[in-house]
Amino acid sequence: MRATSPALTVVLPVHNEVESLPELHAGLNAALLQCPGAAEIIYVDDASTDGSFDAIAGLAQSDARVRGVQLRRRYGKSAALAVGFARAQGQIVVTLDADLQDDPAEIPRLIAALAAGDDLVCGWRKPRADPWRKRAASWLFNRATAALTGLPLHDFNSGLKACRGEVARQVQLYGDLHRFLPVLAARQGFRVSEIPVAHRPRKYGRTKYGWGRALVGLFDLLSVLVLTQYAARPLHLFGIPGLLCCLLGGGISASLAWERLFEGQYLSNRPLLILGVLLIVVGVQFFSLGLLGEMLVTAHADQLRYSIRAEVGAP
Repeated sequence: MRATSPALTVVLPVHNEVESLPELHAGLNAALLQCPGAAEIIYVDDASTDGSFDAIAGLAQSDARVRGVQLRRRYGKSAALAVGFARAQGQIVVTLDADLQDDPAEIPRLIAALAAGDDLVCGWRKPRADPWRKRAASWLFNRATAALTGLPLHDFNSGLKACRGEVARQVQLYGDLHRFLPVLAARQGFRVSEIPVAHRPRKYGRTKYGWGRALVGLFDLLSVLVLTQYAARPLHLFGIPGLLCCLLGGGISASLAWERLFEGQYLSNRPLLILGVLLIVVGVQFFSLGLLGEMLVTAHADQLRYSIRAEVGAP
């Protein structure tokens, strides 16, 4: 532990970027000269196989600000960021990718945006220097995320972000939730904004993302919506479809019962009878899931954590 905490921490997830690291670190050095206060740089190697961690170890020997962490196996970008956040001591935490597409020279602008009162500032890669297929997939993902979460950002998955230290400490990342960091922060009450930043073509290696990530991103988006909007009220999530199923199934069953009792029609050859009963059963199951969820939330209510901006007065 340092005697005094640094003003800035830069967290960089790394996976097979050995060719980029020397140039990236030189760019970081130049950018950090424009930032006030001491800084630390944390490289988190997500089980690279090309000698990236050896290069990070070399940087740590020549630069006292550098810390390197090597994961035992590949966990993904979210895990790498979470490991870096857990070790970050800076009042401000900046993230950027290690593939040289994010320009370290943008760091002072992100920090200046934080000084204006925001808690998290995302870099909006504009214009974006990626193949059209990747841009198209990203555009669809960003539009869907903005529409479903109500957070009007253009670029949720930009690797270039700056946030206050409490954001990095309070927002939990796992799976592939790094792309929803702005959404998770906003749901906890942090102020989120974005500014346009420069984006450069990939110089070394090949991209690790593409259309194959779109389906994964859709499932992650659904997970985020459930976790951020219904985690504390699961009956609201399951109760509405349960009510609709019960009403529809009850209406169908009531109609068939009228025909049988008052019109003398037989129901053995009526598929609607099976549908009506099925809808009622499914509706009851939805309600049961919601009630079980409510019971679990109540049982663990003392473990719920709420983001607090400030406190005054004696405890």
